[in-house]
Amino acid sequence: MYTPKHFEQPRTEVMHALMRARPLATLVTLTSKGLEANHIPLHLADAPAPFGTLRGHVARANPLWRDFAKDVEVLAIFHGPDCYITPSWYATKKETSKVVPTWNYAVVHAYGNLRIIDDAAWIRSQLEALTDHQEANFSQPWSVADAPREYTDKLIEAIVGFEIVITRLTGKWKVSQNQPAQNQAGVIAGLNASGQHDAAAMAALVAANTKNVR
Repeated sequence: MYTPKHFEQPRTEVMHALMRARPLATLVTLTSKGLEANHIPLHLADAPAPFGTLRGHVARANPLWRDFAKDVEVLAIFHGPDCYITPSWYATKKETSKVVPTWNYAVVHAYGNLRIIDDAAWIRSQLEALTDHQEANFSQPWSVADAPREYTDKLIEAIVGFEIVITRLTGKWKVSQNQPAQNQAGVIAGLNASGQHDAAAMAALVAANTKNVR
């Protein structure tokens, strides 16, 4: 991923926060037919340091768990907020007219080797961890144990687990750091008034990353 220095996100804890907040990853693997991409919610565990481990599952019918290059890293892409940025929000538009549109976004790329785990007890534990994380903010959280055991046992037979110990982690926060303060302020105000999907989240990222780099 091309990442200019001023858009680089070096802090593991910040990248982990995005991965936990937006766990639906694009998992890219090299197969006998070339590159394949699957969209899979992944649960992040902190160990081992420094980057942690990703765990997930796929349908047994999905060829991902059988057909992948075992000596090649896989790539899990986590997509954070993204928004179109109109140059009309820039204060310098009135001063010079030398402005153009862009797209702001935050993403994390996690690399590691894929390990397949075809074990019912492990898969149940993974499902419980993923579900508990996602249900935590509900007033009446649902848990895997709420469903009949024979029912979930049957469903677990139809899926296969996997984990990825993360060996490389890169983050790119392209959130107007290359703009002067008056343009950043205009972007924040414009986003908050725009009604775009992710606008409030992106405005918060711009506000949190206002150190200017020219």
